[in-house]
Amino acid sequence: MPIEYQIDHARRVVFAKGVGSITSEDLFSYQRDVWSRPEVAGYDELADMTDVRHIVNPTSGQIRKLADLSASMDNPAALSRFAIVAPHGLAFGLGRMYEIYREMNEQSTKQCRVFRTRQGALDWLGLEESPQNADEN
Repeated sequence: MPIEYQIDHARRVVFAKGVGSITSEDLFSYQRDVWSRPEVAGYDELADMTDVRHIVNPTSGQIRKLADLSASMDNPAALSRFAIVAPHGLAFGLGRMYEIYREMNEQSTKQCRVFRTRQGALDWLGLEESPQNADEN
């Protein structure tokens, strides 16, 4: 699976990791699969794209649609944070585009930031490295 994730209920955060080649459908599937779960509503999120080697045919329209879908799934009663780790050029640029589209969406209650390092993302979220006892999927 191109996007693996762990849900850490104790710290109310979802840790996702992209691996290998990723398509826009992979991103949409992850968004729908994880964020349609009522038990993660209002959780923070860290998506690490360090191990993504290829992003298949990304378009600004797809990034905007993903940002809009994500915002529509936000818990309107809870502010949360989403950190994207993207050390490589294309992933970083797409992450920044997603961040801007999220900020422009009035439904969004999740603050989004893109980082070149995992440690920077963890620091911004106020977290230490993820524990091994989180639910894996």
